[in-house]
Order: sequence, then structure tokens, then C-alpha cells
Amino acid sequence: MDLLFTLLATVVALGLLVTIHEYGHFWVARRCGVKVLRFSVGFGSPLVRWHDRHGTEFVIAAIPLGGYVKMLDEREGEVAAEDLDRAFNRKDVKKRIAIVAAGPAANFLLAIVAFWLIAVFGITTIAPVLGPVQPDSVAERAGLVPGLEVVQVDGVDTRSWHEVNLQLIRRLGESGQLEILAREGQSAPRAYTLELRDWLRGADQPDPIAALGLTSWQPQVEPRIGQLSADGAAAVAGLQENDLITEINQQPVNDWVGQVVPMIQASPGEPLVLGIEREGRRLSVTVVPNSREQDGRAVGFIGAGVAAFEWPDHMIRTIEYNPLVAIPVAMRQTWNMTALTLESLKKMITGLVSAKNLSGPITIAKVAGASAKSGPESFLSFIAYLSISLGVLNLLPIPVLDGGHLVYYVAEWVRGKPLSERIQAWGLQIGLTLIVGVMVFAIYNDISRLGG
Repeated sequence: MDLLFTLLATVVALGLLVTIHEYGHFWVARRCGVKVLRFSVGFGSPLVRWHDRHGTEFVIAAIPLGGYVKMLDEREGEVAAEDLDRAFNRKDVKKRIAIVAAGPAANFLLAIVAFWLIAVFGITTIAPVLGPVQPDSVAERAGLVPGLEVVQVDGVDTRSWHEVNLQLIRRLGESGQLEILAREGQSAPRAYTLELRDWLRGADQPDPIAALGLTSWQPQVEPRIGQLSADGAAAVAGLQENDLITEINQQPVNDWVGQVVPMIQASPGEPLVLGIEREGRRLSVTVVPNSREQDGRAVGFIGAGVAAFEWPDHMIRTIEYNPLVAIPVAMRQTWNMTALTLESLKKMITGLVSAKNLSGPITIAKVAGASAKSGPESFLSFIAYLSISLGVLNLLPIPVLDGGHLVYYVAEWVRGKPLSERIQAWGLQIGLTLIVGVMVFAIYNDISRLGG
């Protein structure tokens, strides 16, 4: 059932992104007087097809990993004399630039709409209040202590841990000073300066918050199991949902976050004897935590989640805007995420950020399913981020992509004539090789993560 839900969420997300992208090309092409022969969402065998009154064929195909808009073009086949003025290649270069740029532009517009919906309907989040600070960490040396609420990172307001994390991601691989503004309760904020040195440079799966030595404040949580992974160590050992963990290796425990999690993480591959209460009975279960790498060290996990619990009111933040104010908020978020995507690409190319962070369709599918389960706000955020990534990717100056075509057309505009067919053919081969190589590498990363 989970697999089916994940597949459905992935198809919906990719289908929406592809449709919006291709509709951008389609809409502008129609208004520039170009005849559109086919509008396809997906590749491969058509599942559904129909025609409109203009003769355009609309297709929904079997493989939802892309799409295309096929326009009348003399370079792709013979064109009747009466249709020559409707051929793409006969349009002036400015119109061709507008048609090609419309696809990525539509993706950025979709992101703005998604962020606008989130801003209008609002989100409820947890305040970024610090829990225990790791000894001798960057954060401790800067003077940060438990109980402080982070209100700004590098001059940008932060009302949730998500916003804190986004600002920290901007500094991956860098050296210099990180400025954090934090306060205790309602007191005036105080500035803290953290010194970075090649911070998380080349890390495969960086955790910026933990790398600074920071943790989030957590209420004392009863160590009652609320969910289990079917093939996790907890389920294999016989633990069940609603079991209450009362001791570990004969040491009494009453807090999931402060006691149970640290003890499990510190024991990868080592048997732990858990005392539990189940329906009024006291039982003993031996669990051997699985091991995974985190921040360069082995960490234990058992595939169990804590039962739902409530946060105190003073820790809850509601973020919402009226419809008019939400417009610039959404545009600013789209701009910031676009800039962050470009910065991350630059750092990946220069080696400041590991290329292993590049994700392919498997990771996209997993995130799509997880975000859809988390609710409309998470799924809309995922749609916005993925749409921005698609827009940025398509604008890269690589032949085959929209950005490569834009380079050709801008060169034609400047020169007064198109580049030679030989140069364009070489560019096409190079671009295709590069894109295929990146896709293979991204899928390899996905498979490696599954293996880990």
C-alpha cells in the first residue's frame, strides 16, 4: 500500500510539473503564431489522446518522466506552403527565445503559486529553541546555550528549524563567520559569532544543525512506541506498537529523546536488553540496533518511532499572511530558493559540496511519498522546490535543454545569423552525453542510499 501511495504521489508531482512546463511552451507558441502539432505529457506509448479545434494532438503517455511540445518546423519535415508562416523556424529570433524561455518561466510561476497557497493557508511549526549543545562544538565555543531561540541566521529571520536549516545550507563548504541572533524568552536578542573552517566541505549527507553541535529542544516524551518499520531491528526482535520502554540494560528510562535515542545510537551492533510494559505485563526483549554512518561515525537505529505527543503552547508558531501580503512573500521565497539552488550547483562543481548529494528519480519518489503523507503543506513545498529545480536545470546552458537552445538563439540574435548546423550538432552530442552521464550518476547515488 505504501509503495502504491508513493507511486501515485510521484506521478501526480511529476505530471503536474511536466504539464505546467510544457504548457508554458505551448501557450507562448500559440500566441506567437506557431502551429503546435502535439502536446505530450510523458513518453512512450500513448494511454490517452485527443485533438482540439486547432488540430493539436494531446497525449498522455505511459512513462511520466518528461514531456514535449512538437511544433511545425521545416527542420523536422516538409511543411505545406500555406503553413510556412506558422512554422517555428520561420519566426523571428525574439519569438523563438520567448517560446523556449516560457517553459522554465512556468515552473517558477508554479513555485510562486505553491508558496502563495502555503502562506495564505498558513503553517504551524515548532520554534527553533535550542536543546543541549554538544561540548567543545562550534556552537558551544560561540557561547550558545540551551533554551535560546534562534531568531536570525546571517541576517535572515528564522521562525522554524526548517528556515534555520535552509540558511545554514547556504554556508556549506565555506570558511568565515556565521552570525546567529538568539534570545531567551522575550528578552532582547543577542548576537553570536560562529567560526567556520571548510565547514562540511565534501560531506556526503550533511546535517548542518548537528554539525554545529546544536540540537532542538524537546519536551520529555514518554518512550512509548508508535510506529515500526516492518524489517527494522525493533520489529524483528518482537517489539510492538504501544509498547512502553521502561529500562535499557537494567537502567530505568522515562524519556524517548533524552535517554532512549542516545542509548540506541551509541550501540550499533550491540545487544540491548529492553524492559517493556505491554497491556499491563512486564516483558524483556533483546534488540540489536542496526548501524548506519552519520557525520563520519557509526550510529545505531532500530526502526521504531515514538507515539504521538503534544508540544507546549509556547513552543508553537503559526505563520500565515493575508492574500495580498502573501504575493511578495511567495515571490521572495521563490527567488531565495532559486539562488540557493544555483549556489549549490556552483559549490558542487567546485567541490565544496559533494556530488553525492545529487538525487535522481528514486529519491524524488521517496520524498514525494513522504511529503504527501505529511500533509498538503509539505507536498506543496515539495512541488515548489522540485519546480524550481526543474526550472533552473532547464535554463543551464547545455544543448538539449532549454538553456542550450537559448544560447543558440541569443548568439543568432547577436550575430544576425544562426550558428552553423555542424556546431549545433556537436553541441547536441556533447549535451546529450552530459545529461545522460548526470542522470546515471544521480541514479547511482539513489541506489547507494538505498543500500545504506
